[in-house]
Amino acid sequence: MAGDEQRFKVAFDSLHALVYFAPEVDAAFADVGLRPGRMPYFAGRGAAMGAVGPEVIAATFYNFNPEVIARTIPRAWTLATPEQVLEARLAGVDKAFTRLLGDHVKSDEVAEAAELAREATAGCRGEGRPLYAAHAGLAWPGEPHLVLWHAVTLLREHRGDGHIAALVLEGIGGLEALVTHSATGRGFVTAAAKLTRGWSDEQWNAAESALKDRGLLDAEGALTESGVALRDRVEIATETAARGPWDHLGPEKTARLEELCRDLSARVLDAGAFPADVFAQGRP
Repeated sequence: MAGDEQRFKVAFDSLHALVYFAPEVDAAFADVGLRPGRMPYFAGRGAAMGAVGPEVIAATFYNFNPEVIARTIPRAWTLATPEQVLEARLAGVDKAFTRLLGDHVKSDEVAEAAELAREATAGCRGEGRPLYAAHAGLAWPGEPHLVLWHAVTLLREHRGDGHIAALVLEGIGGLEALVTHSATGRGFVTAAAKLTRGWSDEQWNAAESALKDRGLLDAEGALTESGVALRDRVEIATETAARGPWDHLGPEKTARLEELCRDLSARVLDAGAFPADVFAQGRP
């Protein structure tokens, strides 16, 4: 895709990420036995990999505190099977899209976007991308709006797996990735990052100290010149690793898909898909 993280986020990300905020999805998860709180997120996003342990979830989600994950996984799999969780997730997404888009959910634009997004996923590569590969192994849904959601989910997880690979190459662990991203001013503010990802003040401060020792943060916790260069390398590597779907789709179809999804993203945002300012604080 001829773009960057912000363009992907604006055009596509909300069409996937609404799953984490929609009451219809929460209700569907509750119906199969999942407990409210963090469990639906970890189980819902991880279920495509099967009944994996907390170590696998922590490795593939990357910047969440493993201690927090272990409080809900593997317990979630004793309450609902991964298959039940996946069915509930898709049923909730169906209801959420119908509410947020109204009659437009059956529009030609949604059908066109679904077709183009599915075509784009044919350019994804599964090697070294476990979370993407797990979702790619799921059956495609039938309705166009669900095809679109599944395709955007594949594109998002494909991109995310590549981003993790770039961080690993730079020797940046999950918490360090969160700290340095917050320091760019483009991600979560520190308080929100700690809260949503489950890190304590002590853990955060220890990561900051380690990054200062490496010369990546200055005394005030801002990125140094070396820190900025590292984050730039990570983003460039992420973009390079994410090019496959857009090279496969071609520039004209990519531009059309981006145009369609920008409009659909605006529609779900205007319909109240997310709490106020959630995207100003960072990606869900």
